[in-house]
Amino acid sequence: MASSATVELPQFKGRAGWEFTDISALDLAAFTPAPTSSNGAQPDRLFAPENATELRQVDAGEAKLTGTELPAGVIVGSLERAAREHPELVERHLGSVVSSEDVFVARNEAGFREGAFVYVPSGTVVEHPIVLSQIQSATSTELHRRTLIVIEEGAQAEVWEQYLSASEEVEGVFNTVVELVVRDNARLRYLCGQSLSERSWIFGSQRAEVGRDGSLEWVALGFGSAGGRVRMDTRLGGPGADARVTGAYASHARQHIDFDTTQEHAAPNTTSDLAFRGVLQGRSTAVWKGNIIVDPGAQKTDAFQESRNLLVSKRAHADAIPGLEIQANDVRCTHAAAVAQLDPDQLFYLRSRGLPAEVAKSLVIEGFLSALTERFEQGPVREMLAGALERRLDMILAD
Repeated sequence: MASSATVELPQFKGRAGWEFTDISALDLAAFTPAPTSSNGAQPDRLFAPENATELRQVDAGEAKLTGTELPAGVIVGSLERAAREHPELVERHLGSVVSSEDVFVARNEAGFREGAFVYVPSGTVVEHPIVLSQIQSATSTELHRRTLIVIEEGAQAEVWEQYLSASEEVEGVFNTVVELVVRDNARLRYLCGQSLSERSWIFGSQRAEVGRDGSLEWVALGFGSAGGRVRMDTRLGGPGADARVTGAYASHARQHIDFDTTQEHAAPNTTSDLAFRGVLQGRSTAVWKGNIIVDPGAQKTDAFQESRNLLVSKRAHADAIPGLEIQANDVRCTHAAAVAQLDPDQLFYLRSRGLPAEVAKSLVIEGFLSALTERFEQGPVREMLAGALERRLDMILAD
């Protein structure tokens, strides 16, 4: 899948979607392709569920599979290898969801190696999580990550994907493309988190296609990187399709976080529910820009989106920009957005009960984020999300 072709980076001034993220300081010529050799890096993980099957890749090296045995017919492995051994599966889906018109997608197509491929055949239920781990260990490199996940009709699976840096000294560009295909009456729970070095850039184009009566539960965590932008698009292509998207980010110092989300309702009787929350410390900045699109004929659409941000310091800044594009007349579409400082009345109440200032602050922030964890039933996903948020908050609040 790799190619020596190069794609020139255009000027993004005035380009739609890039109004809030300045990449003028990014010089892609300063970064070399990620090496194919592996150094055995073992960074701290965002999550490590029990009884999982894991596909792990360091830089552009060989992807290695370990862990729990998979049901018959399920494929988890390198995308490059799958393209050779199962071309009828890969060629039918790869590139069908994400457009290569985006310059970073084009660079990804020209430069990715190995990648990850998950395929679950019709009617198959994968009981244990599948973990996809990508580690960037070589500094001053550009790493292209490509993931294709296909859940066939009536199948069910849970996939946890994490992007990590080997150390905080790694300075690089991490460019990821993810395609999720959820067929009719299929179920996918997909968790994707990044805890890259805060000297890195991240660019992502992630898109899901959900068929008739299919269900997608998507979780996104944005903790690392210095800057960049991640697009998350969900298209509900069949009647009865449902998507529930949950996002969280926690930034500090001079980090910049940018999420751009779309919920496209392309069929009648579809539902979507998106909730993002962010906590900002230091002089960090964040932007969430969301759009609900209802195509002509997509009657009985029920869509909701919200983004709420909590500014822990007076120098932090966040933008939350919801949007609606409705071309049908029998729908229910609502949105909410808020940016607020820590509530001094809440802090005063807790401190008047004898709590130290830092403990009071932590409790207010934990209460703010609990709305996200409560979107999940008791179990591994809820515990993972709560634990990841707690560890990240402990780190940024220690500044």
